[in-house]
Amino acid sequence: MNAKSAPKLLIDAAASLRDEVDKLSFASPVTHVYNPLQYAWNAHCDYLNRVPQKGVRVLMLGMNPGPWGMAQTGVPFGEVAAVRDWMGIHADVQRPDQENEKRPIEGFECARSEVSGRRLWGLFAERFCDPSAFFAEHFVSNYCPLVFMEASGKNRTPDKLPAQEREPLNALCDQHLAAVIDALKPEHLVAVGTFAESCLKRVTSQTDCDAQLSRVLHPSPASPAANKDWAGKATEQLKAAGVW
Repeated sequence: MNAKSAPKLLIDAAASLRDEVDKLSFASPVTHVYNPLQYAWNAHCDYLNRVPQKGVRVLMLGMNPGPWGMAQTGVPFGEVAAVRDWMGIHADVQRPDQENEKRPIEGFECARSEVSGRRLWGLFAERFCDPSAFFAEHFVSNYCPLVFMEASGKNRTPDKLPAQEREPLNALCDQHLAAVIDALKPEHLVAVGTFAESCLKRVTSQTDCDAQLSRVLHPSPASPAANKDWAGKATEQLKAAGVW
């Protein structure tokens, strides 16, 4: 029997994570939890199938979906235009069972733009032009697949969850991240922001992974440093780490 390809391993790992995180519960102030691995599964699988059969040289890791990015498209940092027009991914996206009216899921019809995703994928589109050139050696994943919202629609990141909710979630996400690293066998692990860096350090310390770990500035507009030439700063960080 042939060994499973990297895309198949990723899809299997994502399916397991998708179902296991749905068994968790989260209390106030979180009122709504979106799991795009459920309602945007077809788009997510299309994205995972962009991975070369034998893995990639560079794995980049973000935190969790943004309300106008992966929450809409099922793709990490998935700004709609980048996913639809550059990657060529377009699939029917369902809606969460419990939807916050202030954060509707409109899928690829969403007119809002995810700034972080526009910056990240915009850099890759500028450098590689054709997405196949990017995906030949690179892949972007998220640590946590869930979107957490308060009643007001305010986003709540996983690191802000109380320990009794965060720890079982982290256990599942750590297991998934280890599976992704094992499937892709990257030479470089690139954390997008400090949260992702801490996750990569924790997971790789428990495995025999010898990939080089580095970090780039998170492209979120919430970071003042990211609002002035984020692409230039990230490019220099990637060059300094030997990734580019």
